Amino acid sequence: MMQAMIFAAGLGTRLKPLTDTMPKALVSVGGEPLLRRVIHNLSVAGVDRIVVNVHHFAQQIIDYLKENDNFGLDIRISDESAGLLETGGGIKHAAPLFAPDAPILIHNVDILSNVDLRHFYQRAGGLLKTDGLANVPADAPDALVGVTADVPDALLLVSQRKTQRYLLFDDTMRLVGWTNIATGEVKSPYPDLDLKACRMYAFAGIHALSPRMIPLMNQFPDRFSIIDFYLQTCATHRIEGFAKDDLQLMDIGKLDTLAQAEEFLLKVKKPLPTLPIGEGLRILKA
Repeated sequence: MMQAMIFAAGLGTRLKPLTDTMPKALVSVGGEPLLRRVIHNLSVAGVDRIVVNVHHFAQQIIDYLKENDNFGLDIRISDESAGLLETGGGIKHAAPLFAPDAPILIHNVDILSNVDLRHFYQRAGGLLKTDGLANVPADAPDALVGVTADVPDALLLVSQRKTQRYLLFDDTMRLVGWTNIATGEVKSPYPDLDLKACRMYAFAGIHALSPRMIPLMNQFPDRFSIIDFYLQTCATHRIEGFAKDDLQLMDIGKLDTLAQAEEFLLKVKKPLPTLPIGEGLRILKA
């Protein structure tokens, strides 16, 4: 099976005043809510189980999914109404809703891109190891066949967009740290890390996580950042970056990006088809 999680719990403060009356996930872009666009892309990729976390106007998202019969998918709600758990805490809280034997593709609800999510998930198919060998999907690209134990425990989509905060990777694209170039702050498990020797990329809001990493989250508080989790585990687990050569990506985080989004969609997307009828929602309370 293929499973995914959509981060849809955020307050969407940068999209005010729209988010004064609705969650960011239901803000319309190109005539369709952001949530539906991400669900569609995941469905096309072959994902059959999706967990959606909710907090801000949570009931609106729950009602929207019910009204559309889950778009023909097994969609489960991880309810954070009692309090936002951030990205890492959100995954930890949702853990009982995931199958224990498949990678989890995680997608921010406000990200539009030209990423082939099926290919990305297959690239992360080596996340599951058996006796040192990767479990590679039967229809995986040839590049994945024969992948050995040196495979990532998490795979992060990254880009070369300009920002103040960068993830740091070694020459094999293994995560080794993080830096804020405006303040000079550095986070790394390696005290002698040479920033000049590192590859610097911005996180792109899409990543895949091995379910074997979930138990490590028990050492963390209920609320924590997934990036902090990756930084604290990257010395003992292979957290890897993937830079797509022709990546086109837009973060719908501000009002001015909404005006640009429709033009962006014309470049990278096709009109959304009607999705089939599905099952009822399963809701996990915070």
